[in-house]
Amino acid sequence: MRIATWNVNSITARLPRLLAWLESSGTDVLCLQEAKVAEEQFPFEQLRELGYEAAVHASGRWNGVAVLSRVGIDDVVRGLPGDPGYDGVTEPRAVAATCGPVRVWSVYVPNGREVGHPHYAYKLQWFEALKAAVHGDAQGGRPFAVLGDYNVAPTDDDVFDAAAFEGSTHVTPAERAALAALRESGLDDVVPRPLKYEHPFTYWDYRQLCFPKNRGMRIDLVYGNEPFARAVKDAYVDREERKGKGASDHAPVVVDLDV
Repeated sequence: MRIATWNVNSITARLPRLLAWLESSGTDVLCLQEAKVAEEQFPFEQLRELGYEAAVHASGRWNGVAVLSRVGIDDVVRGLPGDPGYDGVTEPRAVAATCGPVRVWSVYVPNGREVGHPHYAYKLQWFEALKAAVHGDAQGGRPFAVLGDYNVAPTDDDVFDAAAFEGSTHVTPAERAALAALRESGLDDVVPRPLKYEHPFTYWDYRQLCFPKNRGMRIDLVYGNEPFARAVKDAYVDREERKGKGASDHAPVVVDLDV
């Protein structure tokens, strides 16, 4: 079984690439982030033509998550129980589904903007809600994973230059502590192998030739429970999908399971 996560940075802008990638990659389940589209405008029909059902939590031009599956979708949950919301609004940042033998959450963790900003506090609160939401499945006997854009690099090795991020979000002790607390609920970091270079970065800014220079970050993560981690046969970053005109600024992370 092949499971992947990909921040597509607008499914409308990326639809031809997404459909081609699904067709060529053999992916059974895709956790998708930053759909940036209202649910009624989601391309259900085009995906159905390729054999995929979709569980979607999206509301407009920002955020939006989905789980695409060609092995069935059941027990869908849209949004985190206890989501703290931001500025009075509960944003569409999480959706869960059972796909065949595996249960997954697709998550788009708040960016945080800058240290001390209200959005940064919201990010840490959101992590607390995520930990509470997944605790039961993390402890269970069924393969389970939380996949998505976490907007946190777990270690200094997960950014191209730690000094370049000093004082910025994505690398602060509080954010990394939130990641560690999530892992302590019973999840392991399934670290993919890079297809090129030493570190498996998953995101490269569009600016300043970051991708050609490999000035990237590993912020798209797969956190799986013990049954999920035990079933992993391979995991890699599909760096090729970050190349070329019209690419997302994130690459898919692909995990092969023996389930």
